[in-house]
Amino acid sequence: MRDVAAAAGVSLKTVSRVVNNEPGVTGAVRERVQAAAERLDYRHNLAASNLRRSGSRTGVIGVLVQDVANSYSAGLLRALEDAMRVHDVMLVAGSLDETTARERAMVTNLISRRVDGLVIVPASPRQDYLEPEIRAGLPIIFADRAPRGIDTDSVIVDNALGAYQAVDHLLACGHRRIAVLTDSASIATADERVRGARAAFAKHGLELPGDLLVRGHADQPGAAATVHRLRELPAPPTAIFAGRNAISKGTLQALSERGERESVAVVGFDDFPMADLLQVTVIRQDVAKLGALVAARLLERIAGDTTPPIRIVLPPTLIPRGSGEIPPPAA
Repeated sequence: MRDVAAAAGVSLKTVSRVVNNEPGVTGAVRERVQAAAERLDYRHNLAASNLRRSGSRTGVIGVLVQDVANSYSAGLLRALEDAMRVHDVMLVAGSLDETTARERAMVTNLISRRVDGLVIVPASPRQDYLEPEIRAGLPIIFADRAPRGIDTDSVIVDNALGAYQAVDHLLACGHRRIAVLTDSASIATADERVRGARAAFAKHGLELPGDLLVRGHADQPGAAATVHRLRELPAPPTAIFAGRNAISKGTLQALSERGERESVAVVGFDDFPMADLLQVTVIRQDVAKLGALVAARLLERIAGDTTPPIRIVLPPTLIPRGSGEIPPPAA
């Protein structure tokens, strides 16, 4: 900054005002300082500036999701980025891989870097380890999954309703042998989706077939292997509710390999790229709206809002595209 001041023929304070976009500098002087900075390849060190200001913000938030490569997580990150960009706030994102230890380590790392707030799609069964940070005033918002063990803001989707819509749709099409494939029972959203599926069966005076409820799918290959196994049963499922986008992909892969894409109905939870072209019926979450609401609430907290925590629950939407409307085989 001293070199820029000397080159522009201004004081150090004037350079500081220009690089920090503060008032009190004429247009001509501002342009002269900016030109000098460009000639000298000067880059403003925001972290150093923040260290000089007591209680200042870093302009950075941490975002921890299941997997940044997953289309749902990527959509959430993009929605947050779009909402935060207009406020000159940057995102630092990481993948939790459904691992409690990884979640705690990454939270500690981000806090040590003085982020202004955190957005978490939690992998841990409880999040009360964050109580000291909340008491210290760090804004923390939970997305997609509600917090457990602590009371803080969250924006989630009604997972039970979405699963209910999916299974009710398949039952209305005449299916009775409906496989329900979900993630691990330790994940709250997966448990809620099983609850919703059971409720749909109950509405029709039925029970979810015990041999067709399979939990613990973490990836596409595992889901594909399960579908192959289920279709070899003496009474195979005529329809499948895939409880997350990776399971949907594995289901479609297995049915394609078996030449059964046109004979087994599928409804997936979460939309994903190419689902429309593949004519996959899905339960769509409004990820853009969820991300925008999370960003808005976090910005309110960063600005000093101390009102009680809120919980926003968004309804999902059934999008019929063809795969979920395949009828069961004639008796």
